[in-house]
Amino acid sequence: MLLDAALAYARHGIPVLPVHSPAADGSCSCARPECERPGKHPRLRHGLTDASVDPRRIEMWWARWPAANVGLRTGIVMDVADVDSPGGWHGLRHLLGDAMPVGPQVRTGGGGWHFWFRPLGYGNRVGLLPGVDWRGAGGYVVAPPSRHADRTTYYWVTGPGAAPPEAPAALRELVAGPEPPGRPGGGDRRGIVHPDRYASVALAAEADRVARAPVGTRNDTLNRAAFALGRLVGAGLLDPALVTGELAAAARRAGLGRTETTRTIRSGLTAGRRQPLDPGRRSVA
Repeated sequence: MLLDAALAYARHGIPVLPVHSPAADGSCSCARPECERPGKHPRLRHGLTDASVDPRRIEMWWARWPAANVGLRTGIVMDVADVDSPGGWHGLRHLLGDAMPVGPQVRTGGGGWHFWFRPLGYGNRVGLLPGVDWRGAGGYVVAPPSRHADRTTYYWVTGPGAAPPEAPAALRELVAGPEPPGRPGGGDRRGIVHPDRYASVALAAEADRVARAPVGTRNDTLNRAAFALGRLVGAGLLDPALVTGELAAAARRAGLGRTETTRTIRSGLTAGRRQPLDPGRRSVA
């Protein structure tokens, strides 16, 4: 059943990855007693970057881990509004004027909701609203018929047969957010006069922002920084090893764990490198 679902998602062009599964007692198949995300983190060594639509690879994964939950990479076929509380549900409905777009909807194992939308091209946004996260470029979600640590199952309320709807303007604006002054990709149409100096300053600024991020925003800040600097890596202005080292050190100062830090930096850099910054012309926000 899990394999069949994984193959079906792949046929729709959604990259799939096997995710750890929860045991009957709520523990995780990763066997770490301190696991904070039982049944929700990737089994693959390189995590999200190894997600695939290749049916042979998917069959190989589930032959090895037949009980693996199904993870879907976001930002390619769909972005997902991840609602994990009643307050988040009401906040999202209020933002959209009580008119939720008709499209694929999932009831999560933890009692929340996943609402699918067409990709916006932005990365993950943790705390988009209270109780609402956004899963975009460099993110993933657990999908039906995966199992939750609470012994419940993810299931479709509205199936994925139709294409995801366009995100309403209010939601698009919230996800995009204001671009902080001086960050790569800001609203200045002029080219970068000294690209190497610009990249060096950007690296220092992003690392400082990560190190100072308050609890509750740290992972999202790290993801945004990795994405922004990944665009400079893609343009050949920064060395990926240097960026990884600086962001990892900043994340440690902020109090993030090693596993979470490594995964977030890798996914953010990968997404950013796919959209390299043109030093001759800054993109318009």
